[in-house]
Amino acid sequence: MKQFITKGGLVLVGGAFQGFGMGLFLFPQSIPSGGAGGIAILINHGFHISMGLSLWIVNFTMLMLAVKYIGKRFTLWTIMGITVTSLSVTFFASIFSIPYRNLLFDLVVGSVFLGTGIGILMRQGVSNGGVGVIAFIISHGRNILPGKPLFIINCFIFLTTAAIISWEIFFFALVSQWISTTVVDIICRIDSYQPYTLGWRKKT
Repeated sequence: MKQFITKGGLVLVGGAFQGFGMGLFLFPQSIPSGGAGGIAILINHGFHISMGLSLWIVNFTMLMLAVKYIGKRFTLWTIMGITVTSLSVTFFASIFSIPYRNLLFDLVVGSVFLGTGIGILMRQGVSNGGVGVIAFIISHGRNILPGKPLFIINCFIFLTTAAIISWEIFFFALVSQWISTTVVDIICRIDSYQPYTLGWRKKT
């Protein structure tokens, strides 16, 4: 029970860190936080749906497509993570405001918080949702750190987002992903404790 509560607390913290980085720093500058973030920006741009809700829709849809492969417990924990993240995006974006914004500052700080949140979730065996689910599956199947596949997959989505909105987005998104995925791998290398696992498995 203690491990379960600890895991739940860390999932809440990881989701909140992601939401803080995205809602307060990255999304106001239209910088995609990742593949799901890029798609969410496109939905917001085309249909004027709030970023928090758009992000949740994208993440939940991708998660449902993969549920048969990743297992129900993994899915439930990830739903918890993406819900906290989406609520945090809406909360921080609506409650806090930065009067004098600096693009470089927002890019760096937002990416560090994003990577920290994703890393905390992945240390607990929980995906950050969206294409993170795919990256998590690849990292387990090939026994590699999740940062690299996450970066590669996201790049394809960034190209689409940049082509529709602005090509500057692609450059900023790449820098953000480099920073955040580097932080993810740093956190995933930490061996100071054994995370409580959730019975991740491949479909047999």
